[in-house]
Amino acid sequence: MTTKTGPARPAAEERDAADPLRTLRDAFVHHEPEIYFDGNSLGRLPTATAGFLEHTVREGWGAGLVRSWDTWITWNRRLGDRLAAHVLGARPGEVVLSDGTSVNLYKLAAAALDARPRRRTILADADDFPTNRYLLQGLAEQRRLRLVPLRSDPVHGLDPDELRRAVDDDTALVVLSLVSYRSGALLDMAAVNEAARRAGALVLWDLSHAAGVVPVELASTGADLAVGATYKYLNGGPGSPAFLYVRGDLQQRLRQPVWGWYGQRDQFAMRELYEPAGDVDRFLVGTPPLLSLAALEPALDVIERTTIARLRAKSMRLTAYAAELAQEWLSPYGFRLASPDDPARRGSHLALAHPDAARISRALRVRQRVVCDFRPPDRLRIGLAPLYTRFTDVHDGLDRLRTLLESRGHEDLPAETPRVT
Repeated sequence: MTTKTGPARPAAEERDAADPLRTLRDAFVHHEPEIYFDGNSLGRLPTATAGFLEHTVREGWGAGLVRSWDTWITWNRRLGDRLAAHVLGARPGEVVLSDGTSVNLYKLAAAALDARPRRRTILADADDFPTNRYLLQGLAEQRRLRLVPLRSDPVHGLDPDELRRAVDDDTALVVLSLVSYRSGALLDMAAVNEAARRAGALVLWDLSHAAGVVPVELASTGADLAVGATYKYLNGGPGSPAFLYVRGDLQQRLRQPVWGWYGQRDQFAMRELYEPAGDVDRFLVGTPPLLSLAALEPALDVIERTTIARLRAKSMRLTAYAAELAQEWLSPYGFRLASPDDPARRGSHLALAHPDAARISRALRVRQRVVCDFRPPDRLRIGLAPLYTRFTDVHDGLDRLRTLLESRGHEDLPAETPRVT
């Protein structure tokens, strides 16, 4: 299929020409000739965002001042309902935008543990994102609970049988990521929910690497709780507020630990004692960072121009193509695929393992203008966001990586890794 002078790029161009989502790329800001493979960390800037934020600043803040809160006060819920309908497979009134992913995970985990006071065990993926593990370590220590790390394959992720063996009548909470941040391995949400439900445990999902690229059906799978970032595949901008989901019938049974005025019933009554709102608003805390919240409006406008099913179909084609090129072009230089082989078993990023992946990642950025990232111990992560990534981007990016390896252009970089990788 591929040599440097062969027909590989025209074939990629043909795939782009046949892509039904190709025009969505124009809804984002690009800086040619840079190739961007890091949408799984920070999504691109939608072209409409700057203008929308300027309008919000000039008209909402500048002209409207405090009067604009008559509209702004509903944005947590209104944007949450949009996510629920188009991205998360949830019902109206089950999703809100609030705080960051870590804070939301803490709030919902604490509320879930309080709802199972006689149970003493928390189950979590041993290879989950560090913040999730740290938060659970803290909760377990504070409450004198038992945190059980479930063994997880570094490529294929958690084995569902491992969970089924571990969950029992002492399990209060199971915390898992739908898509592994390191390898991209994808779990079966329905199967996990069913296994936990049989044991009477609650499940809290982190959807940060799934929302916007993987079909999520929170309602139909009977999911209990979920959180997720909006700055990755949802393109809400750096530090944009996260979302949280609480199934409707659980909302009044759970009380989160951070009691703030945004979660108070009839918040402007300014009552002396805290009484949580009767719906999902009880999981809010304080006044939202409105400008960061506003950036989600144009971002959702773009994603609502298509469907998650179509984004998923393109995502699988992109990762399959990247894996094929990596096998042919990069394996002679010591790279191997560190994600599941089957595109249906992974999210929208690939992990490629190499002993010198950290230096290769840095050299790609500074010498080949290909932006991806590194995750320990030896993973080069390539995030392929289907809203704006082309097949020719995949071809050209991996061709530049091959050129770098041929020239050994990474070997003179210092071995020390920078703070941001």
